[in-house]
Amino acid sequence: MSRTHTVVDSPYGPLTLVATDSVLSGLYMTGQRHRPAEEHFGDPDPRPFGATIHQLDAYFAGDLKDFDLPLHLAGTPFQRSVWEQLCLIPYGETRTYGELADALGNTGASRAVGLANGKNPIGIIVPCHRVIGSSGSLTGYGGGLDRKQRLLAFEKGTPDDALFPAF
Repeated sequence: MSRTHTVVDSPYGPLTLVATDSVLSGLYMTGQRHRPAEEHFGDPDPRPFGATIHQLDAYFAGDLKDFDLPLHLAGTPFQRSVWEQLCLIPYGETRTYGELADALGNTGASRAVGLANGKNPIGIIVPCHRVIGSSGSLTGYGGGLDRKQRLLAFEKGTPDDALFPAF
């Protein structure tokens, strides 16, 4: 198993992209919770990331709503099922942890869904930022609530503070 990484700029700060055997396996923000130690990212090499960088640029420009990239999602079967559900949340929409648990046929597993959501290794592309609390409020986000608010506002096309003025 070979790992490589590169760092790209974004409107949300530097993003560290990680590939395992040339397939995207990580997208981490600066200061992100559950961010692996740098030594796990492998050698610097931008070559495996051309398509990822192109699609991220198009997303941040507002020209791309759905990512189409091969992903290497390493996690438990339950975590992977949650991450697959995240990819089904349409651009500009949100779901609650309870709604995701229901979609998995696991009513009442909203806490487990939240824990799996928090361990998502490929932020933005696997859109864990689209998950909110049952009251409609912002809840935890590995990249920080300010980034979550900004990503949701960006996707809705509203000012950053219009959706969740106080979190």
